[in-house]
Amino acid sequence: MGRRLVPLTLDNLPDLPKRCRACVFWELDPVSGEAALRAGRPELEKEAWLSAVLLEWGSCGRVVYVDEAPVGFVLYAPPAYVPRSTAFPTSPVAADAVQLMTAWLTPGYQGQGLGRVMVQTVAKDVLRRGFKAIEAFGDARWKEPACVLPAEHLLAVGFKTVRPHPRYPRLRLELRTAMSWKEDVELALDRLLGAVQKEPALRPL
Repeated sequence: MGRRLVPLTLDNLPDLPKRCRACVFWELDPVSGEAALRAGRPELEKEAWLSAVLLEWGSCGRVVYVDEAPVGFVLYAPPAYVPRSTAFPTSPVAADAVQLMTAWLTPGYQGQGLGRVMVQTVAKDVLRRGFKAIEAFGDARWKEPACVLPAEHLLAVGFKTVRPHPRYPRLRLELRTAMSWKEDVELALDRLLGAVQKEPALRPL
């Protein structure tokens, strides 16, 4: 089974689930988001947001493919590009962090470790770009797939609560801590990309 994580671009944006392609929960502030929905143009706003972030900051997401079929995605960006984040009671996201906005996996592919690999892939990218952490708003009362990730899931993949709240705690993954599992990240990515090679045989002295 071939698995790969590919940077999100305007070309593969259509591979996101339809409801996610038309969702601008994070990309616009609440007032602008409501206006986009009323005008019937949230998909155009999503494209415009992605285009601007790609031009100014670079890749801000990954799409997960299994045997060439899209089965999930993750979105992340510095808080300056995420207007909705300021509307949360536990904002703001720290200036030294990138915000993990949202992620999704097809139900049939959940529970296979792909969620953790997605977070590790984001961590590796963010670390390479000079940030110290990843932060996210979690939903402590999460019941079904939504734009805000379940706090329980974030805690399970290594995030720690930095600002508690009964509904929307803000959580943080320190990337210096992530460095301690850097080899695990590399191995997980190699396995995910099907690039695991045999260890070289030791030569006699």
